[in-house]
Amino acid sequence: MNSTLLISYIFDTHVAAEEAVKTLGRAGFDIKKISIIGKGYHSEEHPVGFYTAGDKIKSWGSNGAFWGGLWGILFLPAVFLIPGFGVVAMAGPFVSVLISALEGAVIVGGLSAIGAALSRVGVNSNQIIKYELAIKADQFVLLIHGDIGDQDKVESILKKFSPCLVNAFA
Repeated sequence: MNSTLLISYIFDTHVAAEEAVKTLGRAGFDIKKISIIGKGYHSEEHPVGFYTAGDKIKSWGSNGAFWGGLWGILFLPAVFLIPGFGVVAMAGPFVSVLISALEGAVIVGGLSAIGAALSRVGVNSNQIIKYELAIKADQFVLLIHGDIGDQDKVESILKKFSPCLVNAFA
């Protein structure tokens, strides 16, 4: 039986994060195992908005094309207004964990909603702080929900990138 891992990368730009997701998809990796979390929205002179059309979220704003592209290939697109973070967009299995944490009011020991959801998937408190700081700094957190085989495959596919491999959690 394979143990479940959370493999994580932090990307400085939405361009690198998007390319990593697309590279994984083109290599045949199961995109249902990919989550991405990030802000990337700043106050600007143009309106920022979200609406649904069919089963897809549409977005306008400085990174609208980025999120629109990822939401077209990843599952469970969502946007939340989270105190301390602002507007946070995400997609993938992590969304259901966050919703579950919010619905169950499982905000643990002063953690943010994102921190509580990360805790639920087994991330330790030191790593939660790293992820939250990365998101607040407009970086993008890529999470792979998988096993040791997935970890090896992802590492070989993404070896051309220079993101920070944060950790793999058993």
